[in-house]
Amino acid sequence: MPSKDRIAEPWGTRTPYGPGEEWPTRVDTYLGDGSSPDQVDAWVQSASILHSNGDALDIAVREGRIVGVRGRAEDRVNRGRLDPKDLFGWQANNSRERLTRPLVRENGELVETDWDTAMERVVRRSKELLDEQGASAIGFYTSGQLFLEEYYTLAAVGHGAIGTNHMDGNTRLCTATAAAALKESFGCDGQPGSYADIDHADVLALYGHNMAETQTVLWARVLDRLAGPEPPRVLCVDPRATPVARAADLHLAPLPGTNVALMNGILHELIRRDMVDHEYVESHTVGYEELARQVRDHPPETAAEICGVPAARIREAAEMLGSAERLFSTVLQGFYQSHQATAAAVQVNNVHLLRGMLGRPGAGLLQMNGQPTAENTRECGADGDLTAFRNWNNDEHITDLAAVWNIDHMRIPHYTPPTHAMQIFRYAEKGSIRFLWISGTNPAVSLPELARIRSVLEKESLFLVVQDLFLTETAELADVVLPAATWGEKTGTFTNSDRTVHLSEKAVEPPGEARPDLDIFLDYARRMDFRDKDGNPFPQWHDPESAFEAWKRATEGRPCDYTGITYDRLRGGSGIQWPCNEDRPEGTERLYGDGRFWAAPDVCESYGRDLVTGAPMEEVEYRAMNPEGKAILRAAEYLPPHEEPGGDYPFALTTGRTLYQFHTRTKTGRAPQLNEAAPEVWVEVSGSDAEELGIGEGDLVEVASPRGVVHARARICGIRPGVLFLPFHYGYWDGGHDRAANEMTVNDWDPVSKQPLFKTAAARIRLLEAGGGTPAPAPTTTASRPLDARVPRTRGGVRAEAGEHIAGGGEWESRSR
Repeated sequence: MPSKDRIAEPWGTRTPYGPGEEWPTRVDTYLGDGSSPDQVDAWVQSASILHSNGDALDIAVREGRIVGVRGRAEDRVNRGRLDPKDLFGWQANNSRERLTRPLVRENGELVETDWDTAMERVVRRSKELLDEQGASAIGFYTSGQLFLEEYYTLAAVGHGAIGTNHMDGNTRLCTATAAAALKESFGCDGQPGSYADIDHADVLALYGHNMAETQTVLWARVLDRLAGPEPPRVLCVDPRATPVARAADLHLAPLPGTNVALMNGILHELIRRDMVDHEYVESHTVGYEELARQVRDHPPETAAEICGVPAARIREAAEMLGSAERLFSTVLQGFYQSHQATAAAVQVNNVHLLRGMLGRPGAGLLQMNGQPTAENTRECGADGDLTAFRNWNNDEHITDLAAVWNIDHMRIPHYTPPTHAMQIFRYAEKGSIRFLWISGTNPAVSLPELARIRSVLEKESLFLVVQDLFLTETAELADVVLPAATWGEKTGTFTNSDRTVHLSEKAVEPPGEARPDLDIFLDYARRMDFRDKDGNPFPQWHDPESAFEAWKRATEGRPCDYTGITYDRLRGGSGIQWPCNEDRPEGTERLYGDGRFWAAPDVCESYGRDLVTGAPMEEVEYRAMNPEGKAILRAAEYLPPHEEPGGDYPFALTTGRTLYQFHTRTKTGRAPQLNEAAPEVWVEVSGSDAEELGIGEGDLVEVASPRGVVHARARICGIRPGVLFLPFHYGYWDGGHDRAANEMTVNDWDPVSKQPLFKTAAARIRLLEAGGGTPAPAPTTTASRPLDARVPRTRGGVRAEAGEHIAGGGEWESRSR
């Protein structure tokens, strides 16, 4: 059992260590159902499925049921630690609300049926539409929580067997910009850095990344470095007073939508002060002159006028970054889901390229993922990328993949760009996509402008298949609902944000007639009678391990080379980082240490795009710019957001996650400890804005944008004045129809990554009803920590220090350690 309340103290006890030392082990365990360790029948190897960190763990099984978890001390990622979602989230597996039989729509109602009846409807409609319209009638929208083997199978079925390019995942909402930014700078996806860089760095820079809540165990690693000798300095860029901001030496709180302006101000200073490794830049990059020209007329004073961060603070940030000997940076949704997302994320890459901070301990960066298997979605080609980081615009790459699959290369659609998620739903709205298969995700809560999304999913002309664990808000609208098995009930692999591959073994049987996603996809392929060139069933694999072996063949010689990994090698020890092959049999901790990149014209995953317009670069243009395959310093000018605060909507609205919930709460909302810690939606308001509007802690308010309305309790906290924050997790399966943040978000996306802009919208707020002294239902351990020390300690958190963050004199102050 945990020695501390891991809801009130989510990062656990400190185990301090110094630079270059190994992170100490600390094994976290939680057993429920009154179980004790000696009553556990088996411990089964797995890793976390509720965040992107990839915490390795063992599942405790007693009498055929999951009863708890413990961290794996030998694993490189977490050294035995688990976060609150790891410790308690498994309880959703045992929920009585799990789907146990297929459902089909009869006379407007969903009714239970058998698998043959459900799959016959799916197959019949698929064949009808293929005959009538062809592959363009069919689309797939998947998750960031399936296994590698399932994504690879889905990509083979969709792209190879059916031949549709209408395939994407909800990773479009959280990690598309990570992939795009890596392609733009390095020619290919694949995270350059390693979690272990935290052990060596002397400066940590977190851009729009509330690591304390999104990757809790990784933040515990940072806290342990900060508690040890020679701690690193920390830079935080975030408009909210997150736990990261509170621990930072320097906290910059830009107005939402102005990240490019801020980064250009920092780059201006780095170049002006000659904090540049010119030898590295000359040997390993192209584009320096254009970048220098772009930022020359963008000094900190100009950036300050745009983003609302004092020029002196921008210079201080440049000094911190420019004087670092080992700089480690991370980027997440504060950049990815905001205006000019890819352009902003690329500027972080530019900092590292200017400073030569890649490929050695402590010098690297991670364009982070938001979901546990987002990396696999991209690698496998289930989200708009081509399998194993091949280039959609390179005919040789298409031919190579066709040979791997043993199909005609013309069956793989490459005549137009892959269809991103927002375009898939637009095509469904217009009627050209008439069949949509959604697996493991809940767009009726997670996509922007929900009223429109609901109207699309409800269309009579759309045949909707939903494959999930619960009757989600999306599943309620389906024509066919397929009950899926989940983590702990099936076997497969998944890869975290720093390329570490873990094996998750089956621990228990799924409930009722629920089936693994892999089995469902393969069953569909067999019923459709898909065949390869030799007349054999396609896909050619039949179970998780044969799918993994097939995947390895697809990766051979590619950046994400898995050929040296086997299920047996993943059993019993630590996860392994790709690439792993004959040349690198133990895996690869860091990329690009030799200054060589996957950017040569014949091997790169993308020829790049214009960072402002999103217009694709042609192959001939790319070859002329980068014939030797160097890293690319890509410049971008700042442009104002399409929707800015003003008039009837004077606030900037931003949305995001909280530590205790995940995605749309289909799992965490059914784990008692997690749900009690954050049971209901709230809205964060700064102290000065609340005072001006007459809003107090816990008051019921209405938040509105031009698209919708949410009713929520107000949390008066350390957010930047002029900005409102809503967690996006709360839908309608256990509450009313006025609490989903995405009722208000804008239907807009980044021109390069096509990632929706959840953090760039205008809103207003007004008081509806005084709270009577009852605090908002927001955690007090997290970014929503209240300013008022009189807000009582709750199980979800600890008492705040009043006035810790103060806005005054036009500056956003933050405390140093």
